[in-house]
Amino acid sequence: MSENIILRVGKRGEIYTTKKVREIVGIHEGGLVKATIEDNKLIIEPIPSIKELLEDVVMEVEPGEAERISEEMQKEANIYG
Repeated sequence: MSENIILRVGKRGEIYTTKKVREIVGIHEGGLVKATIEDNKLIIEPIPSIKELLEDVVMEVEPGEAERISEEMQKEANIYG
């Protein structure tokens, strides 16, 4: 979807978005965004939080399997004793 929307720039260069823009793009209060400059164009994209990334992740495992996976991940990260 492509749409042109006019935004206001404040005295210090702040770009003020509209509620509509934030809802469409998924920008939330307190969230982070990534700014990219490409061919003299500013591209602003939201960075999803860990919670947002994990919302749709569901995994059912037995307790012993969960422990094995946890130990394996800790070894890979060099945090296992």
